[in-house]
Amino acid sequence: MENEFSQVDFGPLKVFLDTDDITDISYSNGGQVWLKTLSKGVYRVENTGIDNALMEKIAFQCANTMGKSFNMANPFLDAESAELRMNFVHDSIAKNGIAVLIRKTPAKIRLQKEKIIQEDYIRLDIHDFLLKCVEGHCNILVSGETGSGKTEFIKYLAAHTKENEKIITIEDTLELHLDKIFPHRDIVAMKTNNIASYSDVLVTCMRQNPRWILLSEVRSAEAVMAVRNSISSGHNILSTIHADKAASIPSRLYSLLESNIDLEQFLRSIHRYVQLGVHIKGYYSAKYQRFHREVSEVTEFYVTKDTNEPKSHTIYKKTPEGTINIYNPTSYLLEYLESQGVILPKDILVKEVFKEQTDNPLNVNNNNTVNVNSANQYPNNNQSAMPNYNQYYNANLAQRPVQSVPNQSIQYTNLNNQTQAT
Repeated sequence: MENEFSQVDFGPLKVFLDTDDITDISYSNGGQVWLKTLSKGVYRVENTGIDNALMEKIAFQCANTMGKSFNMANPFLDAESAELRMNFVHDSIAKNGIAVLIRKTPAKIRLQKEKIIQEDYIRLDIHDFLLKCVEGHCNILVSGETGSGKTEFIKYLAAHTKENEKIITIEDTLELHLDKIFPHRDIVAMKTNNIASYSDVLVTCMRQNPRWILLSEVRSAEAVMAVRNSISSGHNILSTIHADKAASIPSRLYSLLESNIDLEQFLRSIHRYVQLGVHIKGYYSAKYQRFHREVSEVTEFYVTKDTNEPKSHTIYKKTPEGTINIYNPTSYLLEYLESQGVILPKDILVKEVFKEQTDNPLNVNNNNTVNVNSANQYPNNNQSAMPNYNQYYNANLAQRPVQSVPNQSIQYTNLNNQTQAT
């Protein structure tokens, strides 16, 4: 426990605070304790010994430590330290008993490459591609629902920026802690407050000459303008936003604005300067029998050269049914990366495939994409009857991305409609 709250007696709460797997602790409704964990998601625990009296005592101790009051006249209390964020609501407002939410924000990178690949958090090819995009200074926004792990993922991406590139973090509540994780690096952690707004901090941030600007979350009009101004001035950003899918990130940014900025003009600016959107999903998986997080979508943004239209292009998408679609990035992204000194082949994710028209086992349709679920012509998952995809190549298909045939997650359906996974 950090020094700020070292004198606070957390009692039976301490076992939850000391468990790395637990990210959030919620207390409500006169005695209910709910935990949010990395492995199991959200669930209720019984017979904890935690009650209203304990929570009120903790609230008063935190208030005294921070020089604040917590009573009927001051019914809301926010207590923040290096690795804890606590919010208390007094029982004069919460009529069924004091309400408390404790969020743990440890100064560590929870995601590790070997583990997230093994646990199907992200495919290896998509993982390596995204790190190449970080190396090539792509601006990346990560979307997802609350608790999906957006902040953890941008911390992981930020950990792969170059050692000599200066980072400035701008947050209203401290969560990233990159300055503590990498104490040897040139990192400045800035916090907004009632005196210093996002705009004020951003102006100072520009004068600090950073290579990367990290906003823990874009959730206000001021934060949207901070993103827009920073990327249009040539700085690179990593940030998170609440959105239902990666492709809707630009429109979600616009919805947060409180001004009458022209929609098309705004979308063009976002599509021009934000290269990638990544969507993170968190849900209970019947397959893994636990709470599962995964990168479910990677979308590229660009503006067409001829018509100056904002466009998006799906690079990776995993549907709720488990179907995986992968496409190569467009020439717009490859040219941007090349300008940053990162050279990638145009078939970086998908090797082009070819089979003579007289024999078409890949079921290539008229738009030259491969239907990964078309293997029902090989009943009972007959591996020997399936084509060897790697032996086909045709330059005629090189002009457009082709959907991949995943090695492990593709599902083949036999004639009895029984789905089997290779």
